[in-house]
Amino acid sequence: MALDGIVTRAIVQELQVLVGSRINKIHQPTENDIVFQIRAQRDNRKLVLSANPTYPRVQFTEQSFMNPQEAPMFCMLLRKHCESGIIEGIEQVGMERIIHFHIRQRDELGDVSLKKIVIELMGRHSNLILVDPATGNILDGIHHVTPAISSYRIVMPGFSYQEPPQQHKLNPLDVEQPQFAQAYRESPDPSSRFIVNAFTGMSPLIADEIVQRALNNGAQLETPQITYTEPANSATDTDNTVNAHTSDSHDSTPPAEPSTTVVLNAVRLEQEALWSAFAALMDTVRTGEFAPSSGLNSRGKIIFSAVPLTQVVDEAKSYDSISACMEAYYGDKAERDTVKQKTSDLLRFLQNERSKNIKKLDNLHKDQLEAGDAEKYRIQGELLFASLHQISRGDKQIELVNFYDEEQRPITIALDPQLNPSDNAQRYFKRYNKYKNSLAVIEEQLIKTHAEIAYLDSLLQQLQSAALQDIDEIREELAEQGYVRNRNKKAKKKKKDNRPTLHIYTSSEGIEMYVGKNNLQNEYITNKMASNNDTWLHTKDIPGSHVVIRSSEYGDATLAEAAQLAAYFSQAKESSSVPVDYTQIRHVHKPNGAKPGFVIYDHQTTLFITPEADVIKKLTSTIKA
Repeated sequence: MALDGIVTRAIVQELQVLVGSRINKIHQPTENDIVFQIRAQRDNRKLVLSANPTYPRVQFTEQSFMNPQEAPMFCMLLRKHCESGIIEGIEQVGMERIIHFHIRQRDELGDVSLKKIVIELMGRHSNLILVDPATGNILDGIHHVTPAISSYRIVMPGFSYQEPPQQHKLNPLDVEQPQFAQAYRESPDPSSRFIVNAFTGMSPLIADEIVQRALNNGAQLETPQITYTEPANSATDTDNTVNAHTSDSHDSTPPAEPSTTVVLNAVRLEQEALWSAFAALMDTVRTGEFAPSSGLNSRGKIIFSAVPLTQVVDEAKSYDSISACMEAYYGDKAERDTVKQKTSDLLRFLQNERSKNIKKLDNLHKDQLEAGDAEKYRIQGELLFASLHQISRGDKQIELVNFYDEEQRPITIALDPQLNPSDNAQRYFKRYNKYKNSLAVIEEQLIKTHAEIAYLDSLLQQLQSAALQDIDEIREELAEQGYVRNRNKKAKKKKKDNRPTLHIYTSSEGIEMYVGKNNLQNEYITNKMASNNDTWLHTKDIPGSHVVIRSSEYGDATLAEAAQLAAYFSQAKESSSVPVDYTQIRHVHKPNGAKPGFVIYDHQTTLFITPEADVIKKLTSTIKA
């Protein structure tokens, strides 16, 4: 994984600015994440402590988080023991991915209380654990590990805290060349695997980086060890001799002729080159001269580290801090994965509904083609009525002059031999009326089916860009529309103003721009919140978010940024030259009986925008519940 012992060391170094600072507020926006709001060096900082099994991390962040109405138990415990507390120290355990926060706080009686937060950044075993240093007991952990899960190490309130199992590896910051050489000789693994297996906190990425640096310095790595045996009296270069051995004198077999095993210098040079690259990198880490960077490797995969990477071949970027690097790398990956898990059932349901409607549309088009012959049946019926005297019961067909045809060409009309001439004519008129009436029904059904597909497309798009706090609102909408059952058996407490979550961005000119991430939000910001002179934006003929500029006066920069929001939060997010319409709210209307979020508008102007994620990330954003 990218977050290794070196990245952890860089994080701890960056977090030293928090020592002596006070924790003002503690929130737990998700089941894996804790957010500290800290006043440090005259600045308000947000710190994320994440035990996400896929994206564990500790970093400063500028992201906005939506907190649940009721704080989880672990969050309440942290507030009790750590809120308003002073951070007295932040340290890394060796080169492990373990960080200790030491916090001093006064309890309810005014006595000084010391607590320790242990942050274990270990993939699916990641955890945040609150420990009482006086007793060494666990107060609680964000993830419980019961005896049924692990008999070696239990993470439950009241149990003694025990560190993760030791791997008995060498600390890369303390190792000297003789230790490195011995470990290398004893390892059967190739160079990069040797580094990972022998030293603490070394990820495959850093191991490959060391190997690559050694290769760049001219070493021949991954070369098989080439040996050959010579008689002892042969002329050999003593510089090439690694060791000489004779047969055991206590062996019962006759002594063999003395021999010498010779190993090519290339192996020793490989070890030296590897040590040189290893030592140089460890010097950088030891002195804290970090230079966070990221980019794409030769396989097109994005990588990052706290040190420069020679493996980066494209899109190389450097950052002022490890937090900025991690923010760019992780982005909203953790949230997107959580959203994906929580919406998988909705996604399947909507995709199935869309497929059904596409199939229905095909059948309607077939019926429409068939019903398009209605006029033909009317003509045949009238021709039969005009020629009843030429028809006899028992006739199977008749050829008549089609006086509706400009060229008066003859037409052959099939007859039912069991019907009289008049009933045969009536049969064609009945068929004409049937298809004529069905055409109107088919047209109506086509309109409804197209609208249904457009509605489902909008919901699918909203699920793609939904935040965690938007999911319940999408479910609520689908329940109100009769698509799904409401999962919550107990009636939810409605907000007094019945207002959905609001996503607010601030333009570079300081003007608020509201973005609807689902239909409930779209309806609210467009039909209830916005004023007549506010500007409304939406992608042209493409499912996407409603965007409202909350001002009648703004510059070109605000308009361009609002158009970026409309294009970015749409189905055309990955496209270029996306058409975005904008008009005043006074020209936007919702038709009676229309689906949620559907509006019609006029007096619009169209802009063509290429969505840029960097532009969106630079905008200040907040979330209001």
